Formats: sequence, structure tokens, C-alpha cells
Amino acid sequence: MSILSSIGRVAARYAQNRARYRSERELLALPIELRKDIGWPEILIDAQNGPQICRAP
Repeated sequence: MSILSSIGRVAARYAQNRARYRSERELLALPIELRKDIGWPEILIDAQNGPQICRAP
């Protein structure tokens, strides 16, 4: 295993995480009604437990 392959794996993982974060941020910018229509879970922010994902029935 060379240093270049290790750097390549780290860069690929970073790009994947960045794309997921960007997509999540765009979805959270949508109105709540639209998010419910596409089945995106609601995120509740609790001061004691931190952010939690809650699926609406």
C-alpha cells in the first residue's frame, strides 16, 4: 500500500461525505410540507440529547 493510494482513499471519502452533506443541506432547505411529501425525516434538536431524526407517521 503506497502513500498515494492512502491519500486517494481519504480524498474519495471526503468527496463522498461532502456530497452527502450538500444534499442533506439542500433537502433541509425545502419547506417542511415538501419534505414530508418525499418522506424526508424530521430532525428534532434537543438541548440535552442533541439532534435526533424523527419519522412522522
